Amino acid sequence: MKDLKGKIAFITGGASGIGLGIAKACVKYGMKVVIADMRQASLDEAKAYFQDKNAPVHFIQLDVTDRAAYAKAAEEVQKVFGKLHVLVNNAGVGSGGGPVENVTFKDWDYSINVNLVGVVNGVVTMLPYILKHGEGGHIVSTSSTLGVAAAGGMIPYCTTKFAVAGMMEALATDLKDRNIGVSVLFPGPTRSNLGQTAFDNRPAALRNEGETWPPKPRTNMTEQRRRFTMEEVQQIAFMDPTETGERVFRGIKNNDLFIHTHPQFRTGYVARHEALIRAIPDEPLNEKRFEIISSFGTVYYNDIYDQQKPVGPPDW
Repeated sequence: MKDLKGKIAFITGGASGIGLGIAKACVKYGMKVVIADMRQASLDEAKAYFQDKNAPVHFIQLDVTDRAAYAKAAEEVQKVFGKLHVLVNNAGVGSGGGPVENVTFKDWDYSINVNLVGVVNGVVTMLPYILKHGEGGHIVSTSSTLGVAAAGGMIPYCTTKFAVAGMMEALATDLKDRNIGVSVLFPGPTRSNLGQTAFDNRPAALRNEGETWPPKPRTNMTEQRRRFTMEEVQQIAFMDPTETGERVFRGIKNNDLFIHTHPQFRTGYVARHEALIRAIPDEPLNEKRFEIISSFGTVYYNDIYDQQKPVGPPDW
């Protein structure tokens, strides 16, 4: 969507962190915004910020795993702004970190319910409203650098974030001729309260016995990592969410399939994708098999990847 001024965005997990950064960018460039978040205290803080600026922002308390509540939120958006153009599935949690043998069914259920099912609920609930007016739109879902290449000690998080990335690529394929763009956001480290909110919002039925916040200090930290204070990590390595928001807004305008924030992860991404290519059997093609399987629509080539253009330095 090249012209986003006056358009309406719905952002989950929008009251803090990356979601709030995206909301600020949308408002800065003339959009109307609905911020949905589970935490009333965070909604109140965000409300105070935007009211001081007399910005066209509406606030809804929402648990993205609650489908009935999501349907009511969609109706409220229609009553307040009349239409919906941009859906940002940003709500997420970090849970189940640590040695894989310690990850419980509760960790898996909590991660999947919010990080994956929450995105499904957003798409199923909100896409019909975007299609309805025929003015076009865009859907963005937040994955992670760990949705491109895996890391240890984060298996539920990696699993759900890989799933979100695949879902958005499939969605982009289905919507490419419907005037609705689709992006997957792969944010690197960004200043947020993801860990704290993941703990605070975790349902009692999905809490592990004896779980506390903050978690116990890591004992397997590398010597290189020990050289830096947490303040240095937060202020230097972690991106300001307002910058992340600007990158997302640019990605929507450019109809980027992939939105990255940190160029530092390039080497890791290349290593993973080169491994995929090396794993392809080096043998002659069975032409008859190719012909039959192609007739089923199996992916030999998907032109959605052609839409991704090179992304230059920040332009804001």
